[in-house]
Amino acid sequence: MKPLFKHTVSLACMVVAFSHSLVFAQDIINSHKEKVTLDANANPASNFDLTDWSISLPIDSNKDGVADNVPENYLASGLTIKPLFYTADDGGMVFLAPIDGPKTSKNTKYTRTELREMLRKGNARIKTKGITQNNWVFSSAKRKIKKKAGGVDGTLDATLAVNHVTTTGDAKQIGRVIVGQIHATNDEPVRLYYRKLPNNTHGAIYMAHEPLTGDEQWYDLIGSRASNAKNPEDGIKLDEVFSYRIHVEGHLLRVTIMRAGKEDVVQEVDMTNSGYDKSNQYMYFKAGVYNQNNTGDNTDYVQATFYQLENKHNKR
Repeated sequence: MKPLFKHTVSLACMVVAFSHSLVFAQDIINSHKEKVTLDANANPASNFDLTDWSISLPIDSNKDGVADNVPENYLASGLTIKPLFYTADDGGMVFLAPIDGPKTSKNTKYTRTELREMLRKGNARIKTKGITQNNWVFSSAKRKIKKKAGGVDGTLDATLAVNHVTTTGDAKQIGRVIVGQIHATNDEPVRLYYRKLPNNTHGAIYMAHEPLTGDEQWYDLIGSRASNAKNPEDGIKLDEVFSYRIHVEGHLLRVTIMRAGKEDVVQEVDMTNSGYDKSNQYMYFKAGVYNQNNTGDNTDYVQATFYQLENKHNKR
């Protein structure tokens, strides 16, 4: 792992002046309505169970032209790479992704500092891709497929605050970031977005569902995803803590946004005709920041701090 730290230095110097972390005076409450207690002096893996996650970082230490991926064993051993991934002054787990940086593949347009669910927990004998014990499937899949997978259906709970979004670049891209996903073999059953426009004080939450065939389906949960949207007065400010839950049971996808003192916002999607019960479709959660702007200033960035991250699945 030493080369990874070495090649991070130039990127860190470029963006460290812009990144920030916060100390919240009020209690932080997670999706279970429990008070969050984190150690500001500990590395992320000491505050969060990261044994079944790997992380993609917008750096290229081996010069292969794609972003580095840090396997679950290295991540769980205490990885910290400031300002991309580190513990904030309030104990939260910080993710930062600048506009300029290596991408995860030649077909990807945007940078990310993002966790990828790895149910194998470091067992390299289990293949990363495919219907293996590293990934999960929907309970609508065939029985023989479910028996091969690492889990069936799933729930991802997260509590976070988006600290910064991009303010430069194309109007269609400014201010948007993906903070949670379900990724399938090639497509995404759900992508959860936060977006705040420069002239607005509050941000919007929206999501996309991508069937295997046909057009993507878009859902506004709080405010509007439009590039000319008015300020959503019931929206979420930068640095405001909120929770989300992504839950799948068979053909039913349910996304819930939770905020202290406000009613939950729930969006359900019927995936009966989306194609994810096919025998080649496997799933994994993703969480962190996936920057959705590649047109702004090189030093512009997105950042979020997570205070809860829990993934669970039914047994095969």
